[in-house]
Amino acid sequence: MPATEDPAPDFAGAPTTEGPAPDLAGALASWATAVTLLTAADDRDDVGATISAFCAVSTDPPLVGVSLMSGSYPAELFGRAEEPVTRFAVTLLAAGQRVLAGRFAAAGRPGARLMLDDVPHRRGPDSGALIVDGGLAALECAAAQVIPAGDHLLVIAQVTGVPYVADAGEPLIRFRRHYLPARL
Repeated sequence: MPATEDPAPDFAGAPTTEGPAPDLAGALASWATAVTLLTAADDRDDVGATISAFCAVSTDPPLVGVSLMSGSYPAELFGRAEEPVTRFAVTLLAAGQRVLAGRFAAAGRPGARLMLDDVPHRRGPDSGALIVDGGLAALECAAAQVIPAGDHLLVIAQVTGVPYVADAGEPLIRFRRHYLPARL
């Protein structure tokens, strides 16, 4: 039997202009997501950023994914040609860490060490990154792939350690551009 081609999909009514539909940002903001804190030790300073684009990729091998805005300093560190940052930590923030998430989301913020001065934390033995205590869990990671993707940089990383997993707690959730406590 000869191979047949599938008919072209019917995109009638789809936008024909370049770029996303005007309401794409609003639609994506309607996706509730857990909030994490990514930290890395750079040669000059400790760096941190609030990240809501984080996901499990695989358990065997243990991989996670992080999406960073291309113009951000963390993306610059992972994407630079010479001596990129390859090791980092991710803390899955608890609902009570809203203020901490806000600190690390603010533009023009100082180094992570200064912002964690009044917050219990430790340095990860595998990553050398600062790890915040009191979250739901913390992971240490090593970047395996760095992939430019539109206006973001995707980092696929192998999990090299799990410093802690909390026995209980609610996640910090971001929904429609606001942090909300989970209602489990």
